[in-house]
This record gives sequence, structure tokens and C-alpha cells, in this order.
Amino acid sequence: MGVSTIEFKGTKEQENLLKEAIALNKDREGALMPVLQAAQNIYGYMPREVQQMVAEGMGVSLSEIYGVVTFYSQFHLQPKGKYKVHICMGTACYVKGAGKILERFEKELGIKDGECTADGKFSIDGLRCVGACGLAPVLSVNDDVYGKVTEDQVPDILANYKE
Repeated sequence: MGVSTIEFKGTKEQENLLKEAIALNKDREGALMPVLQAAQNIYGYMPREVQQMVAEGMGVSLSEIYGVVTFYSQFHLQPKGKYKVHICMGTACYVKGAGKILERFEKELGIKDGECTADGKFSIDGLRCVGACGLAPVLSVNDDVYGKVTEDQVPDILANYKE
């Protein structure tokens, strides 16, 4: 994944919440994960600026923070959109065309897997098996689940979320 094309726009309120989480945990054993989880919840992703704030606040190196956030899949280096498109890429879904569906979303939105549109509305993520193989190929947009999807349905699915 490359560098985010969306400029970091953290607020003073978010920064204060992060400083509060650091202050509550700084002297506790094993506190780095709870602080990183708090940061992810506050900002929605872990850009370099947030990683730097955590590193300075916790007294650890930026490279240690980066190592942790890139190791655990719960952390995101790229922002996520208001509408999070998740496409199952498990075997059953892939065999039934999930790759073509992902490509169609990328084409329609002008972004790649793992990225977010510049306006912050949509992000795309290919996932491992979601356990709904009988509905393959499966995707979701936030909490809405779509089964037996074809690539031709992608524009109509997106139209449900465009304002």
C-alpha cells in the first residue's frame, strides 16, 4: 500500500482524546496496544502523524509503532470511507467472479483495493472468506450484504450510496 492521497486532517479534539488515552496508559505494563487501539478508534486509521504522536507520548520509537500497526490487521494505514466496500475474495467467491467485481469497483471509484476515494466517501477492501459461501460472490457496503453479485450490478450497488 502506498502513501495516502488524502491529507491528514486531525482535529484538536481528536488530539486531546489521544493525549488522554496516552496519559491513562503510559505507565502501565503492556499499554502500547490499548493506546494504539484508542488511536485507531479516534482517527479511524493510523497515519504517520498519529503514529508519531503515540511514539512521542509513549516514549518509544516510530519504527516500533509502525512495526506493531503493520503486523496486526486491525490497524489501517489508509483512511476508510464513509461507505466501506468489503469484497470476499475467499475461494468460493473468487471462483464465481469476485476478482472481476473488485476490478469493477476499482474502475467505478478510481481507487485500488485498500484505498479510499479523495472525497472520503468510499473505500474498497478485499477480504478473506466471510463464511457466506452459499451466496458467493458476496460483498458488503457497511452493514448491507449483497449475495450472488455480478460485475454488472456494481454501478447499481454504488448508486444506492451516492448522494
